[in-house]
Amino acid sequence: MAGSAVAVESRRMWAAGRDRVIVVGAGILGSSIAYHMAKQGAEVTLLEKDHPAAGTTKNSFAWLNASGKSPRSYYDLNLAGMEGWNRLKLEIGPELPLQLGGSLEWSAPDPATFEARKKHLQERQSWGYSVRQIGEGDIEQLVPGVAPGPVGFGQFADQEATIDPVVAANVLVAKAQAHGAKVIFPCEITGMDLGDGRIRGVETTKGKMEADYVVLAAGNAIPGLASMAGLIVPLKESKGILAHSTPQPRILDRIIMPPGCDAKQHLDGRIVTGLNFGDSGDTAPTMELGAGYFAKLAKYLPAAAASKVDFMTLGYRVLPKDEYPIMDRSQKYPNLYVAAQHSGMTCAPIVGQLVAMELLDQVSVGMFEPYRLARFSSTPKA
Repeated sequence: MAGSAVAVESRRMWAAGRDRVIVVGAGILGSSIAYHMAKQGAEVTLLEKDHPAAGTTKNSFAWLNASGKSPRSYYDLNLAGMEGWNRLKLEIGPELPLQLGGSLEWSAPDPATFEARKKHLQERQSWGYSVRQIGEGDIEQLVPGVAPGPVGFGQFADQEATIDPVVAANVLVAKAQAHGAKVIFPCEITGMDLGDGRIRGVETTKGKMEADYVVLAAGNAIPGLASMAGLIVPLKESKGILAHSTPQPRILDRIIMPPGCDAKQHLDGRIVTGLNFGDSGDTAPTMELGAGYFAKLAKYLPAAAASKVDFMTLGYRVLPKDEYPIMDRSQKYPNLYVAAQHSGMTCAPIVGQLVAMELLDQVSVGMFEPYRLARFSSTPKA
């Protein structure tokens, strides 16, 4: 699952005893990395500027999927992430609220796009993805009470899932602590101790901390942090708005993506819907906008008409310049590692596992090779 891995020259001559690892950022990627590092016996300190899951993770729709991920290498990474959630569920147990049930996606009749969508589905099937074409009757059977309207093209991916992102991150933080990790928040990085071709530690609002490895997994704060070591991490801005209802009786056991909206229901009864896909631009996340989102959803799921908006979230996606992950060491300070990507919710389990492998076992994992910083040709090596 991890792809090929080759040993790399050891850079750990300065380490004595357990590896001391500082992970910066307690979102879903940072919490997974901290968990996997601590589970392997590292002495982990997890630093968070605000509180766990306070940033992008809190605002994520958390659709765990590989449906639209291309090319094949990126699809494989996301599929490994999906499989990783099942592994974590077995490791951690019922505390991790993984919601299985798959996802349904359908569009209104449009002959211009029908063949392209069918071709894409057939490609995924040829890769072994569990997805099938469905029609109006299938949708009504899979989602009781749905009013799908005219269906041009539909598909059902039964292995896809979702999870409450805030609960998931906090569970991973707690499990990291159970393996001995220290979690410190609020704590902000103010500088880096650099020298002898490595990062020796970080300066923070809670004092100076030494480390054998530092992992930057702080989402959109990564470029600023990386610049302290002369490292350029190119991200671009992309916003997404979601509306969250008050808890209500269960009406939805799968993710649904009808024309123009997407929705799911957490185990606590809250329904989440909105502009999960595409940049929402300068749109303000008002309660009125949220009411409009639920009105649109109610066209397809009439029971959602009773939903009341509890709160809105405006998320800033962690989106690298070319929209693919960044998983790499600094060339100048090889014990400084960057982990940044948009599909963090889906990929968090495999990213945590492989980052731990790359650093603690000193290997270079083939699955990460397409996602090194060197692909940004204009990016100076630092």
